[in-house]
Amino acid sequence: MTSGEDFVPCVGGLAYDDSGRLLLVRRANEPGRGMWSLPGGRVEPGEDDAAALVREMAEETGLVVQPGDLVGRVHRGVYEIADYRCHVVGGTLLAGDDALDARWCDAATLLELPLVPLLLETLQEWDALPR
Repeated sequence: MTSGEDFVPCVGGLAYDDSGRLLLVRRANEPGRGMWSLPGGRVEPGEDDAAALVREMAEETGLVVQPGDLVGRVHRGVYEIADYRCHVVGGTLLAGDDALDARWCDAATLLELPLVPLLLETLQEWDALPR
């Protein structure tokens, strides 16, 4: 964080497969260690949101994405997360970086997983639940 900023800029990706399942990762590190969340992370100095999203999605999931529209923003502690729809255009799903696992989740599976706080409610609010 630079002087004067009161948050850490982050991005997250909402990616869906052809069946409407949502891509989630199980976090290896805090915040949310061991819990499932959208893939994403910090925007590095000199990056814009699109570049950060492409990098974070590749690092955490092995997938290449094309960033889409901003879905919404959430504040979690010192983090301000801009969540974007994204379209998978390549790669092979494989957890990496700070993700213990990565998987496509349908609505029933989503309800069974230990999710980071407020993820389910936020997805409902944004009409972004998987099928």
